[in-house]
Amino acid sequence: MTDMVYYYDGSFEGFLCCVFDSYANKEVLTAIYRDEDLVPTLFASRSILTDREHANRVLRKIVKCSPYTANLLQKCHLTCLPDKEIHMYRVVVKLLKEGPGFLRNFSDETLHPVAAAVRHLNGEAHLLKGFTRFSDFGGVLGGEIEPKNRVLPLLRSHFCARYQGETFFLYDRTHKEVLLYANGKAVIQPLEHFEMAPPDEAEARYRLLWKRFYDTIAIKERYNPKCRQTQMPKRYWNTMTEFQDEDYFKEQNSPADAAAPAVPDGRPAPETRQPPGLSAPGSGI
Repeated sequence: MTDMVYYYDGSFEGFLCCVFDSYANKEVLTAIYRDEDLVPTLFASRSILTDREHANRVLRKIVKCSPYTANLLQKCHLTCLPDKEIHMYRVVVKLLKEGPGFLRNFSDETLHPVAAAVRHLNGEAHLLKGFTRFSDFGGVLGGEIEPKNRVLPLLRSHFCARYQGETFFLYDRTHKEVLLYANGKAVIQPLEHFEMAPPDEAEARYRLLWKRFYDTIAIKERYNPKCRQTQMPKRYWNTMTEFQDEDYFKEQNSPADAAAPAVPDGRPAPETRQPPGLSAPGSGI
């Protein structure tokens, strides 16, 4: 067996192809990096081309051994776990070698990093179902979030069901991608540049009403900032209406006159790269 470092395109299918090639070429992987992450290494390395047939074969084998693991790996690929690919690879290797028995032990050294990352992903997605704020732009609802994980695939079904009669978009500043929904169809796409439009008179008033409601229901005698940050972590405040400065609640005449909503410190609008995607089921190795 030869120790190798693989580079792939960043997609879930590409990761499955890394697994396929490691078995086909009898190579033990010490690391798996995205093509854009050129990391110096003393190990031999090569780039793996994404082949849908190879990816499907690996995924079908994983599903046959453990449907739970297939779902776990797909979700882990959306997480912010450092070096997540090599952790996912080790789970696959152990599953194919020992079977699914170790999956019952969440303290298992191979399973634990992946399972913990997926719990963090699910928890963040759950919080954002309540912390996401939308604005109305002429009949189109729009919002922004700054998650640590790629949560849009998990939020898609929730917001599409909640706003099934609406047209809306939800922009992920961290991963530079947007969820678009219209006429009962939803798609997640990379977005090269984004700046939220300024509010019109009606939207500015609605924002102010929400801010006043939030301030009014507060009980002064029970003010507890530590408890509030526990229930509503501060890292989410940057995109929540109730925590914005005065400019966010003012009607603007043109985009040039306004700072991007929820970016009160004047940070530039983000840029994007092509996001990884999930693969469809396939057939055994």
